[in-house]
Amino acid sequence: MTPVLYLSHGAPPLADDATWTRQLAGWSADLEKPKAILVVSAHWEEAPLTVGATTTVPLVYDFWGFPDRYYQVKYTAPGAPELADKVRKLLRSSQTPVHDAPGRGLDHGAYVPLVEMYPDADIPVLQVSMPSLDPRELFDLGRKLAPLRDEGVLIIGSGFFTHNLSAMSQTDGTDGAPPSWSSEFDHWGAETLRQGDLDALLDFQHKAPAAAIAHPRIEHFAPLFVSLGASSSEGKGETVIDGYWHGLAKRSLQFD
Repeated sequence: MTPVLYLSHGAPPLADDATWTRQLAGWSADLEKPKAILVVSAHWEEAPLTVGATTTVPLVYDFWGFPDRYYQVKYTAPGAPELADKVRKLLRSSQTPVHDAPGRGLDHGAYVPLVEMYPDADIPVLQVSMPSLDPRELFDLGRKLAPLRDEGVLIIGSGFFTHNLSAMSQTDGTDGAPPSWSSEFDHWGAETLRQGDLDALLDFQHKAPAAAIAHPRIEHFAPLFVSLGASSSEGKGETVIDGYWHGLAKRSLQFD
């Protein structure tokens, strides 16, 4: 069965971090090449759940104020219409409609890590929206998507393990000690995932230290719950990448 990933994708400049790009490339090299990739990104919230482009369309440069070179990145992966059909069949019902956005390309939560992991852009990629930020609803969504793993689909939840951009600007960068709120939340998350305490993870806003500071909005932690739902590991995840980037925890995990 194809594993499930949760990765911390970062802002576009994280792609300039040689350590991070090397870690992503090494991670994908250790995986069997997937037949298709399904991405749930922190940067697309839309209800009801919406299926993105199933043909190769322009990327969504959903960030502002960066140098021009970040807007020149291309990732012309094939569309995944067959995967989109399977997603609709798994999710659509009278209670849960599924919409389509055929012109909506991959946002940076999807393409920034994929450029490093699968630079040949030869694997069909589909992105779907997060229809809610409720952890249990997203967990249930992952459960419904789990059968795709039997067909060689790599499901990726893409966010950031701690994400407070206003506090990030006060840190010293990759070499400085992370702020206590970030390290405390990161350590709690790592230990809770090691123990497989799914109830605590789903209730992280009340159980985790400094949760409101680590995630003033929870959209960057929320994709983790889709990954947890799609996994068969009962909440236990293997950390593949850890450490900090400008004080933010870039913990990334693999679930079997």
